[in-house]
Amino acid sequence: MHRLKTTAATCMLLAVLLGSCNGQADWTRFRGEGGRGHSRNLMTPPLGIRWELSLQSEDQRGFAFNNLVIRDNRLYFGTTDGNFYAMNIETGYMDWVYRTGAPVNSVPYADETHVYFGSNDGHVYAVHRESGEEAWRFNTGSTVQSTVIRHEDQIIFGSDGAGIWFLSPDGELEHYIENPVWHRVSLQVDRNRLMLTPGPIENPRTLGVYDLREQRHLWLLPEEIMQATWYSFPASTGDAMIMQTSRFSGDGLVFSTYSLDFDTGDIRWSRSFSSTFGAHAPDDLFRYWRRDLLNILDYQAPAVWRNTVIVAGGDNTVRALNVDNGSMLWEKRFNHHTSSAPMVVGDNVFIGVHGDRIDRLPEGEERTGPRLVALSARSGSRVWELETNGVILSPPVSAGRHMVFGTDRNYVYVLERVF
Repeated sequence: MHRLKTTAATCMLLAVLLGSCNGQADWTRFRGEGGRGHSRNLMTPPLGIRWELSLQSEDQRGFAFNNLVIRDNRLYFGTTDGNFYAMNIETGYMDWVYRTGAPVNSVPYADETHVYFGSNDGHVYAVHRESGEEAWRFNTGSTVQSTVIRHEDQIIFGSDGAGIWFLSPDGELEHYIENPVWHRVSLQVDRNRLMLTPGPIENPRTLGVYDLREQRHLWLLPEEIMQATWYSFPASTGDAMIMQTSRFSGDGLVFSTYSLDFDTGDIRWSRSFSSTFGAHAPDDLFRYWRRDLLNILDYQAPAVWRNTVIVAGGDNTVRALNVDNGSMLWEKRFNHHTSSAPMVVGDNVFIGVHGDRIDRLPEGEERTGPRLVALSARSGSRVWELETNGVILSPPVSAGRHMVFGTDRNYVYVLERVF
């Protein structure tokens, strides 16, 4: 048997043909490996628009457009129109559409044969990836606005004000954690532990880490953290779990980033910041939070790149902290507030940013539209930007040579590298 010797020239050729020697051709779960919001793909700006597609009237603003997943050159995603879509990433051709009974505000998961997703009609669905035909559905009796994941032989998800469900790959109930408190749960699995799992029925207002094999909570979040209003999707890196919270304080928000011991839940470090909005602050911060942020899984999710934690909370600042001690590495302020969680692709941070409101512009002044912005992950300096049709709601994800995201004007964008 001969071993192929890969040279730099070979790697460059394969990068063109296959995407990247070190790249990821698929993106099948929310926030990627370890929930760290990082893709190894080489997507160095400028990027070109491969295609953009409007799913429905631009006048029908979507209240959410959660993460798309990518498998075998096909996009899978649901929207607030109640449909779940499968589209060819190269052409934008609609392979199939599955209609549910209500908005789809969950994050799907795609395995070898099926794609799994929840709907506000109370069901979780398993649909054949190739044909779009339903394999099974499971009725929870409550809206399903969570991440849906498959870990080994279990399908795991949350339903609002009900709890966490564990199904077999055939859709049969295996286990259930009752919890009447939590809504819009974002879960991830690392080392057979489920994070952040709503607390047991005797302590339902907390969150923690749950051992899937022993079927018990290993620890719950410290009381200090549980004073917040919102809790982010967690990222795990090494022996630490990174998360962000927000709470209302006076006329603003306070964002706090935490590093927790993965095994015990002890706080290793924390760092807090007051929100900054500048001249384009929302008229009603609480209304903005409920309407524009609450439905997105998860606008506060941290991205972890090398020794850096990158966070955004929906104000106009992106912050980078040292993963070991929380010290500030850099911060970048925009004229408008951010609209998505950060995603690191290669060495750049990609994030959605709002644009000007027409009713606030002085007469004759040119409008700045919403856009996708790329920053250097090392320094926070602006690298590139692209104006978009609508505000980006889903953090951009990258697979192969493509980057994809959706906007509140019901547009799907597929970008590609420009060689």
